[in-house]
Amino acid sequence: MKKYKTAEYINMINPTPGEFYRSDILTDEDAAKDLGGMIGLLVPGSQVPYHYHERRESILIFISGEGTEIVEGEEFSVKAGDVLFIPAGEKHGIINRSDNDLRYLEFYTCPPGPSDFIVVEESLPY
Repeated sequence: MKKYKTAEYINMINPTPGEFYRSDILTDEDAAKDLGGMIGLLVPGSQVPYHYHERRESILIFISGEGTEIVEGEEFSVKAGDVLFIPAGEKHGIINRSDNDLRYLEFYTCPPGPSDFIVVEESLPY
C-alpha cells in the first residue's frame, strides 16, 4: 500500500521555478504493475500540449488552483476538488490561464510497449 497526502503536493516548492514540473509518484518500485502516477504542476501561463493516448486511461485529481481542460476541442473549467477520467483515444490538454499554480495528481494505466503520448498540437489557444 502507498498513502498519498495531497497537502504534501499542494505545499511542495516547485523544483523548476517558473516552469511546468512533472514527477512520477507511483512506479514499478512501488510494485505497481499496470498503473502509474505523477504530480503535475502548471505554473501560470503554462500548458500540457493537446494530445491523446492510444491505450492509456487516466484519472486526474486537481488538488490546487484552477485551469482549463480542453477535451475533444471543448473547454472545461477545472479547479481543486475536481476529478476527471480521460479514456484512451480522447484528445485533451490543460491550460493554466490563472495567476496561481495549478496542481494535480494523475493516475494512469501503463499498457505494455512504448509511450503512446501523441501530440496533436504543441500549443493550445491561450
